[in-house]
Amino acid sequence: MVEGMAEIVVLGSANMDLVVRQPRLPEPGETMFGSSFATVPGGKGLNQAIAAARVGGGVAFLGAVGGDAFGRELREALAAAGVDVDAVALVERPTGTAHIAVLDGGENAIVVVPDANGVELPLDEVQRAAIRAARYLVVQFERPLPLVAEAVAFARSVGVTTVVTPAPALPLPEDFLENVDVLVPNAGEARELAGVDDETDAARALSRRAGTVVMTRGARGALVARGGEVVAEVPPFAVTPVDTTGAGDTFTGVLVARLAAGDTEPAALRAASVAAALATTRPGASPSMPTWSEVRPLL
Repeated sequence: MVEGMAEIVVLGSANMDLVVRQPRLPEPGETMFGSSFATVPGGKGLNQAIAAARVGGGVAFLGAVGGDAFGRELREALAAAGVDVDAVALVERPTGTAHIAVLDGGENAIVVVPDANGVELPLDEVQRAAIRAARYLVVQFERPLPLVAEAVAFARSVGVTTVVTPAPALPLPEDFLENVDVLVPNAGEARELAGVDDETDAARALSRRAGTVVMTRGARGALVARGGEVVAEVPPFAVTPVDTTGAGDTFTGVLVARLAAGDTEPAALRAASVAAALATTRPGASPSMPTWSEVRPLL
């Protein structure tokens, strides 16, 4: 990895998504037919890295894969999108997988088997150098939380903007949120992290600790809170969804890429909203993510 080349470093998961399209979720003990099956590169970290790269971001990925066919395919998918993969670790565990049921209405249900993503690895000097050279560090919670917390604290200590997608929602170490510049939960994650039932109250509460909270709400757009107050709402971009897998990751990746490109916060949020909506009109996670040439005309 060449220092200074990647403005955005994504530390996160890389999975092979095993996707079945089916009419509905089966009842316990029921066997049913699906209509199709596909293997698709995924994982929240990989998704966010590819989403950012597709709209012009310079991205390096810090992940872990096994020495199997899935691991090779994931590295190739990242590299094909223009993401630096020099610091992807090869570990003695199978590559992570996500088992995804995509329902006819476009919603999904997902079971993740972390495998390589769950291996406890320290933040090494190569990764520290990549973070130090970046402007943004983007993380999620599909890697071991101690590693994520260490990376976020280190990034904050060297003046790098920290962006956190708290998924899956987990109990957080003390003072973790104080090191977060931009927190991007969905409404359910925000409620769980804040311990309140109302999503707007949750966003307000979280923004008293993190710098800015951008709470995504699916077809209802997004809400921005800062300093305990709601400061903006991002309207949705109306589409007919086919598959919502990866939409939230698209939002985060594009938001960070456009901020890194110098867009104002409102412009970056609008671009993220449009890109996430476009991603739902195509099947799969990473393959559905739009390019900047697709997003820009719709802004």
